[in-house]
Amino acid sequence: MKFFKLFKTTILFLLLSMTILGKPIKVGLILAMGGLGDKSFNDSAYAGLVQAKKDFNIETKYVEPNSWMEDGYYLEEYSDNGYDLIIATSYTALDAMETISKKFPNTKYAIIDTKATEGKNMASLVFNEEEGSFLVGALAGKMTKTNKVGFIGALDIPLINSFKNGYTKGAKYANENVEVISTYIDGDAPFSDPIKGKEHAISLSNQNVDIIYHASGNTGTGIMDGVKAKNIYGIGVDCDQDNLVPGQILTSMLKNVNHAVYKIIEDTVNGNFQGKVYTFGLKENGVGTTDFKYTKDIIGKENIEYIQNLKNKIINNEITLGE
Repeated sequence: MKFFKLFKTTILFLLLSMTILGKPIKVGLILAMGGLGDKSFNDSAYAGLVQAKKDFNIETKYVEPNSWMEDGYYLEEYSDNGYDLIIATSYTALDAMETISKKFPNTKYAIIDTKATEGKNMASLVFNEEEGSFLVGALAGKMTKTNKVGFIGALDIPLINSFKNGYTKGAKYANENVEVISTYIDGDAPFSDPIKGKEHAISLSNQNVDIIYHASGNTGTGIMDGVKAKNIYGIGVDCDQDNLVPGQILTSMLKNVNHAVYKIIEDTVNGNFQGKVYTFGLKENGVGTTDFKYTKDIIGKENIEYIQNLKNKIINNEITLGE
């Protein structure tokens, strides 16, 4: 008898909780070109969604567009189907989001890596990639033996060039004699062309470059294949890519997209969503380096302490990275 009373009480409590809390909020994620498995930007965004689903009472769905033209289609579909928060990870969704968000004023939207027109239901999640790239650039400047380091970007656009500019500034800060040679993938699939990435890495190595940093999504897996083939050093990006070629990837410039995705979901769940620009830099743990798991002995304690000191100086505004 006591069991049935306890069971009845439990059911009533659950029903009451559902009444109080209401239906779980629905969160839709639109990934960037390249999709999951890039060991970079998209995987990080998805990890933030997965963690939020574990921690909060939410329903989630994600899609992997086959082309940039599909961003608007999925934004419209999510909106029509009553999603409470829709997150687009690619800057290519900006125009469509600004248009669709006006049609659905009660739906909340967030876009990563670009600043949208400010509005009550649109948030922009941007990163100070230049700060993190400065640190890995300084490491490259310290570690190069040829005084030639390379950068491979997916496209010659402001977002990708923020990585390149920080890397260049850091390399020259640490080594005034260093030369930074840059190249871009371009083509139809700049963020998902490993074969072309490997070709570019080999080409840079043939120009006496001995360290390569990239900002190219899934193309980076091919770049690291080239690093391995030429027995030089690489620097990963977005996620921890150090284990792709253990011992040859000095570090990865972490761009914690997962933190940004989690943060905007958390704010939405708690009723704190704001239509503003959220910025994630070194101070906010939005960017940084890995812990040099495979390369501590190669880099050396002195250089690791040097990088940590630079990080502290940037956070304390002792080093500024303006134009």
